[in-house]
Amino acid sequence: MSEHPDLDDPFAATEIDLPERDDATDDMFGGAPAPVAVAKPIEKSEAYTVLARKYRPRTFEDLIGQEAMVRTLTNAFSAGRIAHAFMLTGVRGVGKTTTARLLARALNYESDTVHGPSVDLSVMGIHCQAIIEGRHIDVLELDAASRTGVDAMRDLLESVRYAPVEARYKVYVIDEVHMLSTGAFNALLKTLEEPPPHAKFIFATTEIRKVPVTILSRCQRFDLRRVEPETLTPHLEKICGLEGVKIDPDAVALIARAAEGSVRDGLSLLDQALVQGEAGEATSAEVVRDMLGLADRGATLSLFENIISGQMSEALLAFRTLYGFGADPSQIMGDMLEYAHATSVAKVLGADATRLPKAQAMRVTALGSQLSPGTLSRLWTLMLKAFEELRRAPDACAAFEMALVRLCYAADLPGPELLMKRLQSGEPLMPNGPGSLPTGGGGASAQAAVQMRPVQQAMPNPQSFEDVLKLISDKRDIGLRVDVERFVRLVAFRPGAITFEPAPNAPGDLVRKLSLKLREWTGQRWLIATEGTGGAESIMERDNRERDAAKARLQANPFVSKVLEAFPGAEITAVRAKPKPVVNTIEPVVPEDERPEIDKEND
Repeated sequence: MSEHPDLDDPFAATEIDLPERDDATDDMFGGAPAPVAVAKPIEKSEAYTVLARKYRPRTFEDLIGQEAMVRTLTNAFSAGRIAHAFMLTGVRGVGKTTTARLLARALNYESDTVHGPSVDLSVMGIHCQAIIEGRHIDVLELDAASRTGVDAMRDLLESVRYAPVEARYKVYVIDEVHMLSTGAFNALLKTLEEPPPHAKFIFATTEIRKVPVTILSRCQRFDLRRVEPETLTPHLEKICGLEGVKIDPDAVALIARAAEGSVRDGLSLLDQALVQGEAGEATSAEVVRDMLGLADRGATLSLFENIISGQMSEALLAFRTLYGFGADPSQIMGDMLEYAHATSVAKVLGADATRLPKAQAMRVTALGSQLSPGTLSRLWTLMLKAFEELRRAPDACAAFEMALVRLCYAADLPGPELLMKRLQSGEPLMPNGPGSLPTGGGGASAQAAVQMRPVQQAMPNPQSFEDVLKLISDKRDIGLRVDVERFVRLVAFRPGAITFEPAPNAPGDLVRKLSLKLREWTGQRWLIATEGTGGAESIMERDNRERDAAKARLQANPFVSKVLEAFPGAEITAVRAKPKPVVNTIEPVVPEDERPEIDKEND
């Protein structure tokens, strides 16, 4: 501390901390300035550019998934029928702002050979670079979120009447236009309806319903579509090739699906995934699955299978395991709603229409083959109601468990259509087997179950492997049925013992699970053993082979070959057997007086 008598103001401090002075260090009282360490600024060439910015489309041809819009704009520019205002709408990351910038370049495109608007931007024009960098004086890109008021809109409209300085048009690009106030929209109306010939407006928004109809009616609207995983996956693989990085195709497919139609989200996730793996090694699907939080989706699908099978204890334990790992109950219910929808789609259109990974698509397809449309519809309704309850419940975990109890209980109830058929045919409403009413309920249901309980039947005793498959189906254990059909290559079978060769990727607990279930269902011990080789085809391998053979036979048909040649790109997707015509074998009743004489004699 140093004392300074010059600072004698009673309201000032009498002691001031100062740095020590010596010959090598200067201070505030004069002398040469002391050396100061200054960080070296990062050069533009050294700064990393994220993939979403680095690979932003530079031409209309680079836009993926928006072929309809590009075709319309190309025809409009070729015919000279260019609108004065454009409205671009779509979900995040599909290219609204990018398309707006491309439109600004197309409207003001000029080169040594082209002197008019053009959507062919393969060659950089005179104004293109300045527009790309956002520094062109005649292209104003504004953010409606920061200029929502009517005063800001009036200032903008004042400049509309002035002619462009360098380019052909003055282009106003307003992003997130739905955030403008009502007064700002009203101020824009008149100018938007009758703008000067040198002014063009391009609006972009994710909330098209918030834009007044009076504005929409004055614009040419383009709805940018979500980019489907089938389109986004090759795009991401192409970028990985340009970047010289290695990543598994399955990992790219996971990223494309997680992007939910957004190209920007897909590139951001790819950027994150490329730094997950070890240097020099390919990023695996398992690493990407963990990064995306999809490690539990397989467990969620197993939970869905437990619900369908009515396995209440297994379902509750599976949910508590997921919840213990931090999964959100609402997210789990949302995933199960997705599986219910995918199962219904797979039942009608097949596994390829589900937009799920291949393994999950096969599982939901097997589920769909075991369930009726009415059951799937009821499951969807119950899950949707449970999803809404989770938002209002004070304890989401307890609400989810109660929903599981309700879903598992309902899984054992026959549908109204089945009850009507039983009533019409005179069958008891409570037969044994799958679809029977549970006897563990309360109130009137339990009372009715006690009154209508039929005589206990003998436990099943499978005598062949086909009987085992039928028993698993009757017990509605869909997950076990799928595993047996996919991974069991039968070596030997006798009642009470099964020997098989496990197919690749077979679950480690398949033997234990199959043995426990058969013992529970048949009341006797089953010996399940595995061998390394010698097994026959699995059920799924046999079905795939027969399907491929049927396709090959059909493709060899001369007529089919000509059809495939006439339609390039066409392919045979499925082969269905033609149903045999029903032959009426009942002989007509002939009156006695019309019978032949030989019949009368025989009578």
